[in-house]
Amino acid sequence: MRAGEELPPLEIAVTRTLIVAGAVASRDYQDVHHDVEAAREKGSPDIFMNILTTNGLVGRYVTDSLGPGARLRAVRIRLGAPNYPGDTMVLRGTVEEVDGAAGTARIRIVGANGIGNHVTGTVRVAFREEEPV
Repeated sequence: MRAGEELPPLEIAVTRTLIVAGAVASRDYQDVHHDVEAAREKGSPDIFMNILTTNGLVGRYVTDSLGPGARLRAVRIRLGAPNYPGDTMVLRGTVEEVDGAAGTARIRIVGANGIGNHVTGTVRVAFREEEPV
């Protein structure tokens, strides 16, 4: 892996099931993630994905792209455009930095949907096994 290298893109269909299941799995019971009428009452055209689901999808993208030796060490993301049902989010990653001595890398992440960037941020991964404590 080298700085500047791009990870293969990952397309994720944003379905109602994904949005609701992600919210329930992360114990986020805010009505805007499962109740269309409540979301509309609060100014949203539909339910939308929560940050915990997005965080999990970003982590999955990086570890699936880099293989079983990659371990997440830090995930720093920001949300932008909401992920609504019926859209597709495309995750892309670029290696920003590799520290061979430390066995780590920093990956820049962008996840875009039909209305803009849903998520941006960085993920730090480690590639070697940690020493036993």
